[in-house]
Amino acid sequence: MRYIEPHGHMVSRTTDDYQDMATAGCVAVCEPAFWAGFDRSSVHGFYDYFRQLTEFEPKRAAKFGLQHYTWLCINPKESEDLKLADEVLGIIPKFIDEPTVLGIGEIGLNKNSRNEIKVLEKHVELAARLDQLILVHTPHLEDKLKGTKLILDVIRNEKRIRPERVIIDHVEEHTVRFVLEAGFWAGMTLYPESKCTPARAIDILEIYGTERIWMNSACDWGVSVPLAVPRTALEMRKREHSAEWIDKVIYQNPIRFMSQSPKFKIRLEPGKS
Repeated sequence: MRYIEPHGHMVSRTTDDYQDMATAGCVAVCEPAFWAGFDRSSVHGFYDYFRQLTEFEPKRAAKFGLQHYTWLCINPKESEDLKLADEVLGIIPKFIDEPTVLGIGEIGLNKNSRNEIKVLEKHVELAARLDQLILVHTPHLEDKLKGTKLILDVIRNEKRIRPERVIIDHVEEHTVRFVLEAGFWAGMTLYPESKCTPARAIDILEIYGTERIWMNSACDWGVSVPLAVPRTALEMRKREHSAEWIDKVIYQNPIRFMSQSPKFKIRLEPGKS
């Protein structure tokens, strides 16, 4: 089996997780900036965090033959502080040309507040100005549908952004259709206690198909499983899906989306469509 982990918060994981992922067939991991479990007190915390994402984690992953890429932003949970958000947005251009930075993410909404929407708009404008890919976090279940629709409206209002260069993550049964019909990519997050279980994710694939969709573990400091993607691939086999069908979802699709950034170096084998 080969796969790509397109959304994993490896700064919160042990080195053993890298080793287990490589053993399971992972060839690359992509790490969006996210909440640290507490609100950072100043822009200096984000500066050090961005250095960790662009300098340290690629070296740690490389010890196990894994490529490591990242995305930069101030996450929605910390977006209520508009002054801090502006300061963080101000330092992102200093890191955007680093060789492993794929774009802006994971931006989005947490509680769908006015301040969160303002900061989301600023992130989208920054991505448009710097011609960057976008990775979006959608809110938790109680606010997910409303938040997803608000996010789609914000991105569509920025005419310089092409929907095929945006992935809307953490989709579920009641949001995936809106995302795909609008021309965006959709990400399914495989969590044991929330978001999508493997069975639900496979149901979604069987209903909506495999175009412009991927799955990820979003493993972090909470209850999450770094090997969620290959374990779900095993469940696909139990449902008698072909190796080609599985490979498209867990390997080829992440490559297709992220290869829109010239920094993403993995390429499909000759003859793969």
